[in-house]
This record gives sequence, structure tokens and C-alpha cells, in this order.
Amino acid sequence: MITVAIAEDHQALVDGIKSYVKYEDDISIIGHAGNGEELLKLVRLKQPKVVLCDIRMPKLDGIEATRVILKELPHTKVVAFTMFDQDAAVKQMLAAGAQGYILKNSSLAVVLEAIRTVYDGRTYYDKKIHLPNAEKNSTKSVLSSREREILQLIAKGRTSHQIADELFIGKSTVDTHRKNMIRKLGLSGAGELLRYAVEKKYDF
Repeated sequence: MITVAIAEDHQALVDGIKSYVKYEDDISIIGHAGNGEELLKLVRLKQPKVVLCDIRMPKLDGIEATRVILKELPHTKVVAFTMFDQDAAVKQMLAAGAQGYILKNSSLAVVLEAIRTVYDGRTYYDKKIHLPNAEKNSTKSVLSSREREILQLIAKGRTSHQIADELFIGKSTVDTHRKNMIRKLGLSGAGELLRYAVEKKYDF
């Protein structure tokens, strides 16, 4: 069962999603929050598999909420659910670790497709938005400078121990960056990350 939490202060929209989802056998809405702080409490308590996260929220915005959620619960998938399709908003949510970005005026079928896609470990972007740098999984727009640095060393065949020694950081830190990159890039594991690093080594 794909458990879903919604961060949205428009009750009618939440009710519409709930009514649509109740006929789906594989998706369950386990709660919704009207602001960022409520969302963090909800996520910590119920640990949903997927979070539909508004960007503009009182008390704590969706960008910072996404960072906190993925730091505390890295296996959770976050989909930005917003009216904003500006490049800056898209970039910020991708940098925070969101694996999907959909607009509130999208059909409910799109919402379900996004939930299932990110739960499956892939990325999903609303066809109506303009993605930064044209490429959906653009390394430069999605990864931090430290992650790109580690990715370069992965492309050279370095192990986590070797990367840690070269960058003067702990091996556990390198492993955390690896997991974050796998999540952000929508990859399935370490093998795909290595292949991606080798294929994209001139792009970052």
C-alpha cells in the first residue's frame, strides 16, 4: 500500500483527492496538514511513503519541509504540489530532494500517476512545467556541488573509503551522499549510480 500525506490548506482540494483515491486499491491518504510544521509532525508520526507537498505554506515552507523530511526519513518520496511553475521554484524543490513536481490544476489522474511513479523510485514532472536546463534529471540542477564532486570520483572508480580520504570527510558521509544522489536522480541502486557517473562524467 502506498501511504500518502498531503500538505495543502485548501480543504476542497484535499477532499477531491481523497474522494478520487478511495477507489484505488494501492493508494491510501493517511492525513493532511495545513502548514509546514503540521506536516513534519504528521510525517514523523505516520511515516508515509509519499508526501504531496505545497511550496508556499505558513510557518515552514515546502522547500525547507522537504529538506527536513528527507534528512530524517530518506526513503520517503516527496512530490511538489503547487501552483508555481517558475524555474526558481522548480530548482529549489529539486535541490531539496523532491522526486516529482506537479501543478494543482493538473488532473487527478496525473496526481495518481505522480504518486505511483515516485514510489517506484523514478522521477515525475508535470508536462506543463519548464524544467531547468531542459533535462529532467540534469545533474547540475539536481545535485549539490559536494555531490557532483563525489560523483566525479565515483566515475573514476574510487571507493567510498578512497573518496572519504581524498575529500577529508567520513565514509558514512560519503555513503549518505551516495544514497541522496540515488534518490535525487531516480536511480535504483549503487550499480546504476556508477553507470550514470561514467556516462555523465563530462556533464558535471
